[in-house]
Amino acid sequence: MSSSLSIVIPAYNESARIGKTLREILTYLGEQAGGGEVIVVDDGSKDETSRVAEEVFAARARGNVEGRVIRVEPNRGKGNAVRTGLLAARSRVAAFFDADLSMPITETPKLVGPIRSGQYDIVLGSRALNRELIGTHQPWTREQSGRVFNRVMRMLTGMPFKDTQCGFKAFRMDVCRAVVEGALIDRFGFDVELLFIAHRAGLRMLEYPVRWNDVAGGSVSFRGGLQGFGELRQIRANARRGLYDSAIARRYRLRRPALRYV
Repeated sequence: MSSSLSIVIPAYNESARIGKTLREILTYLGEQAGGGEVIVVDDGSKDETSRVAEEVFAARARGNVEGRVIRVEPNRGKGNAVRTGLLAARSRVAAFFDADLSMPITETPKLVGPIRSGQYDIVLGSRALNRELIGTHQPWTREQSGRVFNRVMRMLTGMPFKDTQCGFKAFRMDVCRAVVEGALIDRFGFDVELLFIAHRAGLRMLEYPVRWNDVAGGSVSFRGGLQGFGELRQIRANARRGLYDSAIARRYRLRRPALRYV
């Protein structure tokens, strides 16, 4: 599956919109020469998320495109769901997308292309680099809280990124697996933690502007957002205690062979 793509969808109570999202993704992958797979990680949903996903896969996944559902019980958080899906991915390049598909699937090459060309190991979609690409904005208060979170994130981690919370990121799994396995945070701050470990490990990361539209019905609560600030401090504490040292050391033992696609 050298030129294929694994797409991970973390999902919690997404039965109302997961079907449309999966049909769009399956259609897109079916049009790509390398095909790929879609992995829905159902994070302890109390609705019919798993059933809807399985029905779509049964009806639409075929040929060089596969679909599967991994169910996690009980609910552990988006971070755990993303890690579970990435570690189950079979392709050398894997990405996770939010279930609302607020970034159009046609933006995927922006994330995947720089990895396939051998230039980068991680590409993160960003709403902050070019806000003209945002069609429907989030409510004003949520946008402002996101900007405050980002300022605090940069101050505490030393990373330069403008938008770590956009739910669209791609990974070169042969060098990122150790990073994913070494992450510990299960909820809001998991994106920052993954990028922080990768940053410390010297991986090549690119923040790239993408088209994006806010979609109502998300599961991130005000309380969850506040928890994220505490998790920033937790990341710093984990680093001081050496909890990421093993993942960083394992990454440095890995070679970075050139990716070749046929």
